[in-house]
Amino acid sequence: MSKDKKKENTVKGVAASPGVSHGPIFTFLQKELEVPTYEVAEKDRNREVSRFEQAIMETRKQIHFIRMIIAEKLGEDEASIFDAHQLVLEDAALLDATIRELEDSSLNIEHCFQEVSNRYIDAFANINDEYIKERVMDIRDVTRRLLGNLLGHSDLAEGKLTEKKVVVAEDLSPSDTASLEKSHLLGIATDRGSRTSHSVIMARSLDIPAVVGLHNISDLVHADDILLIDGYNGIVIINPSEQNLYQYGQIEYERQSIQKIYKKETDLPAETHDGHKIAIRANIEGIEDTERLKGSGADGVGLFRTEGIYLSNSEFPDEEEQYDSYRKVVAALNPRLVIIRTLDLGGDKVRSLFLGGEKSRFGSTDIDEESNPFMGLRAIRFCLENPDIFKSQLRAILRASAHGKVKLLYPMISGVPELRDANRLLEECKHELRESGHDFDSEIELGSMIEIPSAASTIDLLSEHCHFFSIGTNDLIQYMLAVDRVNDSIAHLYEPNHPAIVRTIKNVIDVAHDNGLPVSICGEMASEPIYAILLVGLGADELSVTTSLIPEIKYLIRQLNKADVVKLADEILKMGNTDEIYNTLRNYYQQLMNNILENYS
Repeated sequence: MSKDKKKENTVKGVAASPGVSHGPIFTFLQKELEVPTYEVAEKDRNREVSRFEQAIMETRKQIHFIRMIIAEKLGEDEASIFDAHQLVLEDAALLDATIRELEDSSLNIEHCFQEVSNRYIDAFANINDEYIKERVMDIRDVTRRLLGNLLGHSDLAEGKLTEKKVVVAEDLSPSDTASLEKSHLLGIATDRGSRTSHSVIMARSLDIPAVVGLHNISDLVHADDILLIDGYNGIVIINPSEQNLYQYGQIEYERQSIQKIYKKETDLPAETHDGHKIAIRANIEGIEDTERLKGSGADGVGLFRTEGIYLSNSEFPDEEEQYDSYRKVVAALNPRLVIIRTLDLGGDKVRSLFLGGEKSRFGSTDIDEESNPFMGLRAIRFCLENPDIFKSQLRAILRASAHGKVKLLYPMISGVPELRDANRLLEECKHELRESGHDFDSEIELGSMIEIPSAASTIDLLSEHCHFFSIGTNDLIQYMLAVDRVNDSIAHLYEPNHPAIVRTIKNVIDVAHDNGLPVSICGEMASEPIYAILLVGLGADELSVTTSLIPEIKYLIRQLNKADVVKLADEILKMGNTDEIYNTLRNYYQQLMNNILENYS
């Protein structure tokens, strides 16, 4: 069959990096590492340790070199991605566990390191947080590189990108992405991955369209296929027709025109035509995100995830270390608000990550492997079971509040008792800081995450014990619909546009407002333009979104009339079909975009 007559095939995935492009494919293959297993005599163990140490040094040099190249090409923000890789190599628990594995098993160091790193990878992969799960790729990347050095393999990828092509792969690590020549890279399509992976972050920085989570795209394509990437809608078309090529060319031209408009008005407030203001804040992980945030037009930070400082250490960070981390972020963004969320990790994963698989030594709590960690001893439950750990973090956050405007946010609250107990410990921390002479904001405002159905249905009761609410739509949707969004077999059932979700969000906002409390949305719904429109109509006071999308969301809100989107939301609340809701929102958004283009044409 000739190339012109090849059948067109459309595959749906996850929109990861915006843009449209097309071209011939380049299949990026990773060589399979065959790790041998053999016994090592006791007299040769020191030699194995020396080989391990040499491989670590070589891996550090390689990562340092990659970091320098990325810093030169893309800037320090993107290069900082590889700092996480260096931290893996500095993790004493990981390295010491490998040596212990050698001593216990008497097997070669490659096998031992692979065994230990796989345990780490499994621990991370089971944490119920998309961002943290994506850090698995960082560990895999470093593990693969170090194993390659141990085995004498310097080049772990097959083939080089020598002409303009669309890269197709099962997945891409940050190192893989960095190794690809930008001038030849038209787009990226992968079987696995998510919008928060470091490779995707790099793709967005390079302005390269990317679609991930396509499941089997690497099996569907052939060497002489043409691939069209729609990074806006998460669509890949294999052997697109001339008509589709023309239509998508027009779409890309229009989108680029709109992006220029967004950037021109970044510093303008998110205020509707009829004078309704919405605070637009950013979701961040640490100090490395603050520089990018400064130029985004954000009104501060709506969600500062604190898990990173825990996951980048082989031991629990103490109060001073946490204080220093929080202080830097708060001071850098002062006078803008920073909402800091307390630790949101599962207890079994805490044990796996920090205690090398041993029983917990925190208080009287024994933390065993949980059969269902998503509903287990995690987040606020773990913190209340381990008050010393929790209070250390609370004191650090309170002390950071002396350097700028800070609010405190508790995750995974299910009812009043948890909120009341958390506040009691917070008051103890305030007393302790007064006694020790530390400055802090004594009137710091407290918020509760709404991500469990029981919390959503008891907003009136929770209102008596906090100052604001933040709806975590990612978990709320999962728990309400009983859908694990990272389970490929049922991921299609994860529907933000489900009538139950829309009605629940509306009820939370209304009851909170009746009790005088504002409501923020900090889940992925807030970062999706069509849902941002709906959330404004439902009455949300604040949206906390991905930093790169802040200019777009702000501009979009400035094109709205609050009265119109309230009417839209009222219509949607009467709908009982997910497709009807989505299509209504999609059509409204598309008409809005058409109006924008007409005004600026």
